[in-house]
Amino acid sequence: MTSDSPTKPPSEFILLEPVIVTTVDDAQFTLRVLPAAEPDAPVVLVLPAMVMKAKHYLPLAKALNRENLSVVTTDLRSQGESLPALREGKNFGYREMIESDLPSIIEAVQRRFPGARIHLFGHSLGGQLALLFAAAHTDTVASVTVIGTGTVYWRAFGPRRWLEALVDIQWIGLISRVKGYWPGGVLIPGAMAGGVMVDWSMHSLTSRYRPKGSDTPYDRLLARMTLPVLAISLEDDRLGPKSNVDFLTRRMPAAQVTRWHIGDDSPVIHRDHFEWLKDAAEIAVSVSAWIRSAVPPT
Repeated sequence: MTSDSPTKPPSEFILLEPVIVTTVDDAQFTLRVLPAAEPDAPVVLVLPAMVMKAKHYLPLAKALNRENLSVVTTDLRSQGESLPALREGKNFGYREMIESDLPSIIEAVQRRFPGARIHLFGHSLGGQLALLFAAAHTDTVASVTVIGTGTVYWRAFGPRRWLEALVDIQWIGLISRVKGYWPGGVLIPGAMAGGVMVDWSMHSLTSRYRPKGSDTPYDRLLARMTLPVLAISLEDDRLGPKSNVDFLTRRMPAAQVTRWHIGDDSPVIHRDHFEWLKDAAEIAVSVSAWIRSAVPPT
C-alpha cells in the first residue's frame, strides 16, 4: 500500500551548502554556508545559545548575507545536526567546545574562505564561547559580536534577583553533577551536557572562567584582549540583562567595546532573550555596518 500524501519538501536551511567537520575527539558538525557575491567579503560565524539549534538562526544568517557578508552557521556540540547526540557520546564542558570544537570549525571556515579572518557572532552561551576563543586566538578572529551574552555571576543580576540566580543556577549545577547531564527545566528548558552546566554554575558562583580540565587563563586573556567587540543587550532579556552584559564588558578593559542596548525607543520590537530573532533583519543592518567600519549602532 502506498500513501497519496505529498512528500514534505526539504527545509530551506537543509538546502544550504554543507561543510562537514570532525574534531580530534570524533565530534561531528555540519556547517551551513551562505557565501556573499564578493569572494573577499567579511565572513561571519554564528554560534547559538544553549539548547538553540542553528536552523533557528536562518533569518539572521539571511539578513547578514543580504548585507553582503558571507555567513556560516553551526550547532554547538550535541545540539541540532551535530553528532553524537546528547547522552550518546561522552560528557563534555566548556573546554571541549572552546579548545576542540571551535578550532576545527574555524579551520574549516578558513578552508572554505581562504585567507579570511573570522567575525564571530554569538548568542548567549555562544557569545561566551566566542569571547573566550577570541581571547585565546586574537590572530584568527577579526571581531566579536554578542547578543544576550552576559556573565551569569549571581551578583551581576542585581540585588532583587540575587537569591533567585544563586539558588536556581546552583541547583542546575548540582543536578548536572548527580545525573551527568541536565534534563531541562528551571531557566534552561532543554537538555544539556552535565559538564557544560557544571562549568556554567561554577562561573555563576565565582564570576571566573575556569573550565574543568583546561589550564588556559581565560580571565587574564579576556582582560588583555584588544579586539573589537560589539556587545548587545535587550531591554526585556531576563536571562542576559543589561547589568550582566555590562559586568562582562568590564572584564575586557583593553578591548575596543561598543555597547548597544536595545531599549523601548528602538525600532527592534522583540527584545526578549530569544524573540529578537524576529527582528533579525533590523539588527543585521547595524551589525554589518559595525563589522565593516566599526560605526556604532544607533
